[in-house]
Amino acid sequence: MEEKFKGQFDALLNKYTELLLGEKNDDLKEKVKIWALYTHIAKSMPPLAKHWNELYPDAKEEMKHLIGEIKQLNDAHRAKKNE
Repeated sequence: MEEKFKGQFDALLNKYTELLLGEKNDDLKEKVKIWALYTHIAKSMPPLAKHWNELYPDAKEEMKHLIGEIKQLNDAHRAKKNE
């Protein structure tokens, strides 16, 4: 994979994180990347997500926490924009 493409995709992820949460940093960007990929897997291959959840219950709990955090940050950002 070309470095140019990686940089361009990183710019896309940065902007997506900023638009979704109202701010961006490396930690938030990584959380958004994990959240987006897990969400896609859960929708496109539910049995795989279910298997992973059963295999790693501690990771499932961490994912639930991460999903809740992303939702909370997004809700706060949207509320701030609507003021």
